[in-house]
Amino acid sequence: MDLYILRHAWAEEQDASRWPDDSLRPLTFEGRKRFAKLIAQLAKTQFQPSLIVSSPYLRCRQTAQVIVHALEKRGGIVVEREELAPGGSLEKLLAWTASEARSHQAIAWVGHAPEVEVFSAALIGQGHSSLRFAKGAVALIRFDGPPKLGQGELQWLLTAKVLGL
Repeated sequence: MDLYILRHAWAEEQDASRWPDDSLRPLTFEGRKRFAKLIAQLAKTQFQPSLIVSSPYLRCRQTAQVIVHALEKRGGIVVEREELAPGGSLEKLLAWTASEARSHQAIAWVGHAPEVEVFSAALIGQGHSSLRFAKGAVALIRFDGPPKLGQGELQWLLTAKVLGL
């Protein structure tokens, strides 16, 4: 199974006067545009998650919608999971994802730093390490069968900057 892990695209700066509830902070126009270019490039490759799992925060839902739009001819559904919100539980998310892996060969998680960084490291067996995810970064971790802690193999980790975007 392929598990794509994404950090949400570039969002507005934290500002309690504009977004007293940080979960409502949106992507910037430029951030959405730049991420759409990155996903358009990936959509030309094997990047084809049929299930996109998003943090319930607005900026992650908007990031997930960019993915759906880029893959519109190939389907893809978005599901929100609290486990991808800040402070979420990798164990619960992993158990749920493993159950979904029976129906999906490729799943994408859209979340926040530092969770996506720590979750990714745990999936490839790095203990208490983390991987650096810039905003809008995408990683592919491959598993033989359903995803399990420490059993994944990092295939790649891309940023818009690496692709010249």
